[in-house]
Amino acid sequence: MIANAEENRAVDVDALRALGIDVWMTSPTTVDEALDQLDELLVAITADVPQWLRDARAVWSTPYSGSRRRAVVPIWRRPWMALGRDTFAGDVLSRIGVDNVFAESGERYPRFDPETLPPYDVAVLPDEPYAFAPDDGPEAFQQPAKCVSGRHLTWYGPSLVEARSVLSGQLA
Repeated sequence: MIANAEENRAVDVDALRALGIDVWMTSPTTVDEALDQLDELLVAITADVPQWLRDARAVWSTPYSGSRRRAVVPIWRRPWMALGRDTFAGDVLSRIGVDNVFAESGERYPRFDPETLPPYDVAVLPDEPYAFAPDDGPEAFQQPAKCVSGRHLTWYGPSLVEARSVLSGQLA
């Protein structure tokens, strides 16, 4: 069985393990960790590395060299919550020149008030886990807001091949 440390409750994973079920745990906080964990998992299952994974490594191997922007990245509202420290999505954004204003937060998903945010250039609004949309979210921010693909921002897997170009285009 495959589980994710953030998506699956530890009590449930422990219960499966207590039943003798092997559980492969993923918990990447960076693009490199995600690629490495996928590589290890897929080699264990198939004894091969798929082409999409090699392509994703190539796509993400080039460092970003352009100008940088600061962003708030909400993931929920009612209450407002944002990306904080040590998140895969935060690393994805950093690699395309977008620095998370809550990257140094003591929490991975801090609550915030849109009226009292630290300085930022753009609000990045993914369509998951909360389904931000052009008519639900941007109005709460004083700086420009960009709606982006949550799949490309938060999922690690084949979508990583196109995530860099998709997100860069959406945030242009």
